[in-house]
Amino acid sequence: MIIAIHQPNYIPWFGYFAKIAQADIFVFLDDVQFSKNSYTNRVQVLNGERRHWLTVPVHVKLGHAIDEVHPAKKNWIGSHQDTLVNFYRRASAYREVWPSLRAAYDSLPEADLAAINCSLIESVARNLELPCRFVRSSELGTGEVSSDERLAEIAAKIAPGGTYLSGSGGANYQQAETFDAHGITLRYSQFTHPNYEQGDGQFESGLSIIDAILRLGWLGTRDLLMASVQ
Repeated sequence: MIIAIHQPNYIPWFGYFAKIAQADIFVFLDDVQFSKNSYTNRVQVLNGERRHWLTVPVHVKLGHAIDEVHPAKKNWIGSHQDTLVNFYRRASAYREVWPSLRAAYDSLPEADLAAINCSLIESVARNLELPCRFVRSSELGTGEVSSDERLAEIAAKIAPGGTYLSGSGGANYQQAETFDAHGITLRYSQFTHPNYEQGDGQFESGLSIIDAILRLGWLGTRDLLMASVQ
């Protein structure tokens, strides 16, 4: 079993879903401290050839975990939908995919930021037909500290003897010995962002996967995603 773990980000980038595509179980690290100006409540999309931040306004106090943070405005969903329509209504796959993206927004729970982000990610994953099971760290009772010790503990609890799939950045703080002690194999994912048609300008990487979906459709995005993790 391959386990991947990450904070629940807001409609995240291509690489986030590449990790989901490689995992049997994906754990949302929803009970760690919210980080201001991170991708937890914002992501970039494309307005013509210009990058634009799509940000969920939030109420947050120092030390709040992601699952304790709530949206600060009730109308943020409609605002984000309007922005995406304005930016992408001429995109190749807009007519095909927008109804399902709109439905994902319309069905969001009136809840904390973690629950909102998890709902959107799971909806996108379903439409991309990624057969991954999702779990939330807050349901596992494995402590509150975000460290390689806790990651190893989570992996061992949900998939004993499995493999933990880490992003390459994890090599800066993770020790294979920590995972070995829990009977877990540590493996680093190799990901190169694929290019796709965005228009006449220079290709912009790192955008929300919504950018690819609205241009390529669900099937086209899935094909590109699966090719990027082989």
